[in-house]
Amino acid sequence: MKAPPDSPSAGEPLFVLASASPRRRELLAAAGLAFRIHPADVDESPLGGESPEDLALRLATLKARAVGALEPDLPVLSADTIVALGDGILGKPDSPAQARDMLERLSGRPHRVITGYCLTWAAKGRERSGLAVTKIAFRRLTGAEIDWYLSLGQSMDKAGAYAIQMEGGFLTDWLEGSFTNVVGLPLKETLAALSEVLGFDPLQAR
Repeated sequence: MKAPPDSPSAGEPLFVLASASPRRRELLAAAGLAFRIHPADVDESPLGGESPEDLALRLATLKARAVGALEPDLPVLSADTIVALGDGILGKPDSPAQARDMLERLSGRPHRVITGYCLTWAAKGRERSGLAVTKIAFRRLTGAEIDWYLSLGQSMDKAGAYAIQMEGGFLTDWLEGSFTNVVGLPLKETLAALSEVLGFDPLQAR
């Protein structure tokens, strides 16, 4: 699907990213996509009985619509990534002790990384959303390995207290699904949704 004649010129933003995540920004920039950033400010508290999957999709949609109301002339992309151990949610640790607890809980056990994503374009009345789920298992970690990883300082701003694209990759035993989803954004699914909302392949407009 080629870009139509009236698509944005090279370098002009194709969409608004409703996120301050440096990982999402880096993934999209690496794909050669032009965008501008307008972080969303919404209440991210889970609802009673809400599953991790439902929470991720609800928050992504809420963020996209909140920023979309302020930025109606461009599509707005939002995403919310959650690390789930069973039905429990592991957010960003508040302290090194909490980070250690998360890594100990993940040690030797499979977990899910869930990203809800939403693209909304208020001016066109278009919206696409979905979920990507990646299954991961950590090796059984020793106390020394957990000490080593915590000493790297990669845990404090990461859901689940690890960054797979950095040394956190050494903690894993196997992965099933999208790697970029674990980093913060499922690129394949996001590009497909962006193509549908824009009406052309965004990679053709680079």
